[in-house]
Amino acid sequence: MAEGPGEGPRLAELLTAGRRLWEEVETGAEPSSGAPAVQDKVRRGLDALRRAAAMVTELDLFSENEELEEIASADLKYLLLPALLGALTLKQVDLSRRLEHLESARTHFWRFLKLCSSYGLGSFHLPPASPPGEEDAGSPAPGGPAAAQPSLVAMASSRQAKIERYKQKKELENRLASMRTFVESEQADEDQIREFYMLEIQKWINTSLEEIESIDQEMVILRSRGTAKQSSAPPHGTSRQVRAPLKPFILTRDAAQAKVFGAGYPGLPTMTVDDWYEQRRRQGVVSAQSAPQRAPAGVTDEELQKQQQEEKEEEDDEEALQKARNWDDWKDTHPRGYGNRQNVG
Repeated sequence: MAEGPGEGPRLAELLTAGRRLWEEVETGAEPSSGAPAVQDKVRRGLDALRRAAAMVTELDLFSENEELEEIASADLKYLLLPALLGALTLKQVDLSRRLEHLESARTHFWRFLKLCSSYGLGSFHLPPASPPGEEDAGSPAPGGPAAAQPSLVAMASSRQAKIERYKQKKELENRLASMRTFVESEQADEDQIREFYMLEIQKWINTSLEEIESIDQEMVILRSRGTAKQSSAPPHGTSRQVRAPLKPFILTRDAAQAKVFGAGYPGLPTMTVDDWYEQRRRQGVVSAQSAPQRAPAGVTDEELQKQQQEEKEEEDDEEALQKARNWDDWKDTHPRGYGNRQNVG
């Protein structure tokens, strides 16, 4: 393991700066995490932590071939770099890149857990490197939908694990708060420093497990929304049928009127109502049943009105005749004086 004494102070400064900015964002009094001042701290914090992580990789500070006891107590805090990077990545608020930020944050948290697992830090089940369902997206799960549903035993186990992590988190926070002052004031000895950073690592293990679970759930929702939008979008190249705009014209009752109006307005076409309905029927706007019933060709308006008057008179005659018949029937069954009980008249 390379110590890199000349690079040590600068590496420590980068970690301290990045962590301080994360704490300011986490406990800040700003009303919105999307405020420019907050996002500026997020950007500066990510920059400092990325530079620190690059230096740790360049110095080969940690190796899977060494044991936890081989890591110097002062170097344990650099194990937290991936977790801090994941926490700050989640503070970015660009909705158009939300899925990208979730994937990046999950990768940081998983690398931290993988590193802790390789050193035997904590007792936990390492989550999969990729979100569930990412590799076989679009292919049905074995056993159908029922197999994809979590069993009651698994749900109860997960709930119990969350409760245990919450209790452990509160206990760790209380112990860290009581030790922080001694460590930061450089009054603690090496054993206290080592215990302090081990407790911090355990706290961030619990945080990383919770964040990965939350990220996986949010990614499922975001991907399902994206799939729904794609399925609801119209196929490429299809568009709604555009109807040609109607040209102005004079609508007449019959061909005779069309000739009269057409002679006075040569610039405008004329058509009868029947022609107009026929044109609209060919365009698919109206059906054949909706076309009006017109008088036979060659019948003038005067003849049409006379015919309608005769039909009305015939209807009136039939009505008067029916009333007379009803009156005769009534007189046959009701003799004169019927209903006069008082000898009046």
